[in-house]
Amino acid sequence: MINNLPSLRTFVRVVATGSLSAAARDMDLSVAMVSKRLTQLEEELGIRLLQRTTRKQVLTEEGALFHAEALRILAAIEQAEAVISGRTHAVEGTIRLSAPVEFGRQWVAPALAAFQKKHPKLRVQLELSDVLVDLLDANVDLAIRFGTLADSSLIASPLAPNFRVLCASAAYLKRCGTPQHPQELAHHACILIGHHARAAWVFDGDEPLSVEVVGTFVTNDGSAAHALALEGVGIVRKSIWDVGDDLAEGRLKQVLPAFVMPATPLNALYPSGRLLAPRVRALIDFLGARLRKAWRWDAMQSAAGQD
Repeated sequence: MINNLPSLRTFVRVVATGSLSAAARDMDLSVAMVSKRLTQLEEELGIRLLQRTTRKQVLTEEGALFHAEALRILAAIEQAEAVISGRTHAVEGTIRLSAPVEFGRQWVAPALAAFQKKHPKLRVQLELSDVLVDLLDANVDLAIRFGTLADSSLIASPLAPNFRVLCASAAYLKRCGTPQHPQELAHHACILIGHHARAAWVFDGDEPLSVEVVGTFVTNDGSAAHALALEGVGIVRKSIWDVGDDLAEGRLKQVLPAFVMPATPLNALYPSGRLLAPRVRALIDFLGARLRKAWRWDAMQSAAGQD
């Protein structure tokens, strides 16, 4: 078995130049190193490749056959290297991406469509789920997530600003009243995202405040929680990316705007032990630029006391 490409390349150069010394000069090696590589190759193959004299090197019959194959092998390797070298700058291949359902539908899917139009050789597999997936187990290249990074095996690349708000419909607030303090949430119908009927909603401040709320409605789907709030059944906690336009147009009202909820950064996550393919890096940059351009809630963020 040939396991030494330098020896293979050395053999081809000896044949091409006609002698060990000429090959040594051509490859910027010592004659001793060229001779050693050639000897190792012959020992590995178990055949004599060259008949050596003090004046020239002559291919044996087996050596001539092997030389033809060596040229083919090296040409194939050079072609493979050229392909890979080209792909280090090309945006092509497949990207497997995970994103939250509502954010994915509203923001990620249109961005992916625009990105793929720019790079038609790219294939995209988009998985929308509000369940946090294990990127390695699911063979996912990139995940878009809200919140702080808890998994040290991942790298977070910030995409755009984000903050969370409590909101409800005007109909609900008219029917049930508008809370003036977080403690009053215990007496309101709340819409929870997840699988548990109770949750702790935390507020920042000089003295952080945690309030336990009970879910009148509990769903594992962020879009369903949003729809329930629009239907007037309770108060929901959502990212401004999901409900910002509803707040701006009056379909929802912000609840407790003077009480700030902890920051929830919007990140692109990828495994720390994996080399980042050029297509993935290009997509992260594209998403970040597009989302930052779409950001339009600075006034609301300032009103909520955010930095």
